[in-house]
Amino acid sequence: MADTHKALILKLNADENCTWTIYRPENKSIRSIFSHVQLDPDGRCESENIQVFDGPSTNGPLLGKICSENDYVPVFESSSNTLTFQILTDSARIQRNVFIFYYFFSYDTSIPGCGGYLGALEGSFTSPNYPKPHPELAYCVWHIQVDQGYRIKLNFKEIFLEVDAHCRFDFIAVYDGSSTNSGLIGKVCGRGAPTFESSSDSLTVVLSTDYANSYRGFSASYASIYTESVNTTSLTCASDKMRVIINKSYLASFGYDENNLQLNDPTCRPKVSNVVEFAIPLDECGTVKRVEDHSITYTNIITFTASPTSAVITRQKHLQIVVKCEMEHNSTVEIMYITEDDVIQNQIALGKYNTSMALFESNLFENPILESPYYVDLNQTLFVQVSLHTSDPNLVVFLDTCRASPTSDFASPTYDLIRSGCSRDETCEVYPLSGHHGRFQFNAFKFLRSLSSVYLQCKVLICDSDDPQSRCSQGCVSRRKRDISSYKWKADSILGPIRLKRDRSASGNSELLHRTHADETQSQPFDGLHLFSFGVLALNAVIVATIAVKRFVNQGTNYKYQRL
Repeated sequence: MADTHKALILKLNADENCTWTIYRPENKSIRSIFSHVQLDPDGRCESENIQVFDGPSTNGPLLGKICSENDYVPVFESSSNTLTFQILTDSARIQRNVFIFYYFFSYDTSIPGCGGYLGALEGSFTSPNYPKPHPELAYCVWHIQVDQGYRIKLNFKEIFLEVDAHCRFDFIAVYDGSSTNSGLIGKVCGRGAPTFESSSDSLTVVLSTDYANSYRGFSASYASIYTESVNTTSLTCASDKMRVIINKSYLASFGYDENNLQLNDPTCRPKVSNVVEFAIPLDECGTVKRVEDHSITYTNIITFTASPTSAVITRQKHLQIVVKCEMEHNSTVEIMYITEDDVIQNQIALGKYNTSMALFESNLFENPILESPYYVDLNQTLFVQVSLHTSDPNLVVFLDTCRASPTSDFASPTYDLIRSGCSRDETCEVYPLSGHHGRFQFNAFKFLRSLSSVYLQCKVLICDSDDPQSRCSQGCVSRRKRDISSYKWKADSILGPIRLKRDRSASGNSELLHRTHADETQSQPFDGLHLFSFGVLALNAVIVATIAVKRFVNQGTNYKYQRL
């Protein structure tokens, strides 16, 4: 089939095994949409299905399998100008119907306003050209993602598409999640104004059109609904912001609403849905940072501005919410107290400091390596960066300890690369302080008597850059000048596995080599000379092992690696 676009209406019987290949000479990709699939509802997916392959035959990569229980509208896109699909049916004597629409397209061309990412708590979007007729051969995907703890309510103000009982030609599909595989909430066409609600903080909306009968399309808006129970107020702290949720009914009990609230910086306004939310950056909106006695705290104040009854008196209670985040060991402690005249309410919660570790291609630290596991050569230079994800520009990351282990649980043996800020390996080079990044490089090695995997773990300290007496400012100390156990802002990062390149090629042949060696051994006669030789070898092995164990005990864990 070589048409630029075509609709296939397939009526299938029992025991079918049919294969179709779609192709076109020009270099374009194929999008195939199975907008209506009616297979045996009692059939098993193994015996009745539609399989779609990327290429000119069923030997190409499998793009997906369609069964009767699929809860989505299957759409497949080829990587080249050919696509193949195969339909199998079982022995049940029922009628099956499949509607397939396909067309050729180019990834280089796009339709303005066709899809996008919506990240605000509320918003609106329309089909391309709305209220004019929508474009032909359009496949638009909108991803809606709101903050954690919210659901999404989607309201279509108008839908005007081609009418069809099964919505085979032009349709809107709404999915309960972040992708088109998340579970179909609804599929609509024709005219209407339906409403949908997600079960989580993400929703996906798809518009698919064919080559004929274009109408106005649609107009939609969405709003967020906070789902977690908040009787009065709640606070969570992250590496970049403080998040305060205030119940509207709690405000109403004092005669206030969201218009009466302001932070230290009154230009920072809250988001309003069924609750009032302040997302307060750690370095903006009047947030005050305080550093004392190995502790960093961030504080802001939500003030309720009352409308006075007169210039002299007011009958509304004076209310303040003092929001305070204090950094603690490998986490943040969140403290919020509310002053209501002379009444103070305290709330405490826990959070995590957000750090990550990655390998990079060079000492420019521009392109992170995404492979996992990462295969390297012995003695290859590796570039490592630990990053702190925070909005506070005055924090620095200090690499206190970095060690390697052949296992992810960092049980013995381990090998120190950095200890107390000092390089402990002859090839390890620690870079100067660089804001939110701690960096070092070393040459790859492997552990003796262990698998060739190596994991890295770094313990970092996070200090205020304006504090000349902080541990970060001291750098390497051979003898610890200050006990860091009292430092509250600490975090761990783990990276791995890193493996030798030769292990990737050898792993597939290890079983073959083992079997060949065993077969050769069995073919040799086991005479007295072999027995004597075996005894001598065994005695030598015991002697060598004894010496190695003694040396191993004396040297500890600092030399259990092999350098090229």
